[in-house]
Amino acid sequence: MRIVLDAVGGDHAPVAPVAGAVEAARALGVEIVLVGPADQVQAELAQHNTTGLSISVVDAPEMIEMDEHPVQAVRRKKRSSIAVGMRLVRDGEADAFVSAGNSGAVMAGAVFVLGRIPGVERPCLATVFPALKGTITVADVGANTDSKPEYLVQWARMTSLYAQLVQGITRPRVALLANGEEDSKGDKLVQDAHALLKNSDLNFVGNAEPKDALVGDTADVIIADGFVGNLFLKGAEAVAKFAIKKIQRELSGPGVLLRALAGLVPTALLVATSKHKGRVLLASLIGGPALLGAVLAPAVVRMAKTLDYRAYGGAPLLGVNGVAIIAHGKSDPEAIANAIRRAKEMVDRGLVAAIESGVAETKNLEPRT
Repeated sequence: MRIVLDAVGGDHAPVAPVAGAVEAARALGVEIVLVGPADQVQAELAQHNTTGLSISVVDAPEMIEMDEHPVQAVRRKKRSSIAVGMRLVRDGEADAFVSAGNSGAVMAGAVFVLGRIPGVERPCLATVFPALKGTITVADVGANTDSKPEYLVQWARMTSLYAQLVQGITRPRVALLANGEEDSKGDKLVQDAHALLKNSDLNFVGNAEPKDALVGDTADVIIADGFVGNLFLKGAEAVAKFAIKKIQRELSGPGVLLRALAGLVPTALLVATSKHKGRVLLASLIGGPALLGAVLAPAVVRMAKTLDYRAYGGAPLLGVNGVAIIAHGKSDPEAIANAIRRAKEMVDRGLVAAIESGVAETKNLEPRT
């Protein structure tokens, strides 16, 4: 399997993409094609031990910057890493494309170069979220801001197939992001999409409020308009970052020492008035600060890992005629390697072919009367 990686995409390029490519090639046994300015990429690759690894470089001297207009940049810069990489996939010289670069340019390149799967009205961008129980997949999270009810039904089907084939969920529960659980909630787009989804053969479980999407065990797939989904994504990321930083600050600030010292006062009084001073002191130390620290520290580490975007790789662009993964702009080598892993899983499980055969089932749906 050959996977193309944008070697100059992301905030830490080319260092992070090249290091992630080496890590993925070693761990997954896949062939990696690095696209970017050849001299620059080769120089960075030379910093790594690539003995026994299948990693090649394809020259793409033009670069699409983060502040460029995505569509215009893709059309104008035919020799950019995104355009060159997409053509390799389109022409059958590679199986998937991964980039942490300009997400709008990656989406535009995928649509213009790879094309849409026949029958797909608009591709959608899906991302995996950690939930209280397992994970949920949310789509669309930013590919479309002007949607129709039929689009949301297609996104539900494509994302459901993704959850089934890549995440191993036998019959994914699909919910519609809304401001209430009742069928009548939401704007006209949500209400019309609800009627179509209810009439489909998907495992549609109704509306899900944002507060229930992550905490409740309501669904495996959440569908929303791209504008709403993007706000949900950024809001959830902000809450997660706030929670981690707040916990870290509470555990590391000077107040922790003062509270610990204050906690020793009642312990000292208890020991002084007890007939079994040694036993009480030992129990206080084990059951108090020592036990609290032993429990909290690993729990905070586990929580941070669960909320870490790096563990989930990138976001697949569903509905284009090829595998395209958009990684976080801040991706480090671990995140890049996991994005390549996710691309490999999509290719291995034939997701594009499954979407192509399944998307026709969304046609000619009518609300129940």
